[in-house]
Amino acid sequence: MNLGLSGATTLRPPPITLPAAPRDGDSPSVLIVEDDDATRGHLEQAVRGTGLFRAVRSCATLRDAQAALADELPRLLLADLDLPDGCGLDLIREAAGSCGHTDALVITVFGDERHVLDAVAAGATGYLLKDGDARAVGEALSDVLDGGSPISPSIARHLLRRFRASVPAGAPAAPRPVPPAVACDASAGLTPREVQVLQLIAKGLSYTEIAMALEMSAHTVTSHVKHIYRKLAVRSRGEAVFEAAQLGLVQFERMS
Repeated sequence: MNLGLSGATTLRPPPITLPAAPRDGDSPSVLIVEDDDATRGHLEQAVRGTGLFRAVRSCATLRDAQAALADELPRLLLADLDLPDGCGLDLIREAAGSCGHTDALVITVFGDERHVLDAVAAGATGYLLKDGDARAVGEALSDVLDGGSPISPSIARHLLRRFRASVPAGAPAAPRPVPPAVACDASAGLTPREVQVLQLIAKGLSYTEIAMALEMSAHTVTSHVKHIYRKLAVRSRGEAVFEAAQLGLVQFERMS
């Protein structure tokens, strides 16, 4: 990652008033914040390839991104954490504290616990690693617009490990999985197919991998996930997996 300034930029004072959110009826806009030129171009292509957004704006520095937020709040903020003049978390906090509705999606090379938890605390809706292809980015963007909180599979597995480690040594093991027919009666009304999708989410599979495993389209998987989140009253993979464990739909082996 190139950490040098791309050019001289005049520091602008913080805006006195908050910018207005996009007008009702407008299709959503996205702001990409990434300092590496090649990666930023890749993300721009991935975003435009979805056909979901009316405007795609990109910045290479924190200051330029803050100025862009002052002009107009995007529907979605796609931000790196390590920027040449600051941290993307500051930008996420600004977006989360605004009067509009802007979902922030982190895309970074950092997959450690500290970065993940700091991003969630700052207000990030999702967390992606830069190891995914354009299709994975497109699926994540669509998921956010549908009310989801996409997380890279490796990050989901990391959160599962943290969940296991947080269980007290003397605590009883998580309940064993129950058959889908029984689970539906005690799992907030999930259908057998939704239970299957939830169990595969808990294993860290991507939407594309789930679609292949269950022989359905990725769009259908997205629809199932949306229903799962609504029925369980959650907004992220981590929360969904936690609820699945509480309901006995997945089983975790205790760490030695």
